[in-house]
Amino acid sequence: MADTTLYLIAYDIASNRRRTKLHKLLCGFGKWTQYSFFECFLTEKERILLSHRIEQLIDAKQDNVRIYHVCSPCQEKADTYGSIRPKEDTIYLL
Repeated sequence: MADTTLYLIAYDIASNRRRTKLHKLLCGFGKWTQYSFFECFLTEKERILLSHRIEQLIDAKQDNVRIYHVCSPCQEKADTYGSIRPKEDTIYLL
C-alpha cells in the first residue's frame, strides 16, 4: 500500500452548481465529515491530481478551497468530540 497523508479540505463556493461538482469530486477522494469539509487520506499522486481538478473546477475570483496537510504526529494530538478520530479505511482485495 502506498504511503498516504491526511488532508483536511474546506471550501466556500459561491455557485450551487460548482459547489455540487466539487462535493462530488471530493466524495471520490475522501469522507465528507461536516458541511463543506472533507477528510482525505491521499498519496502524493492523488493530492496532485485532486489539486489540479479543483483548480479546473472553481472560479478563483469567487471561490475558496483550502487543503491542510496533517502530519501523523499531529493526527494523534487532535481532539475529537461527538465522532471518531479521522482514520484511513482499510480495503482488502481478494
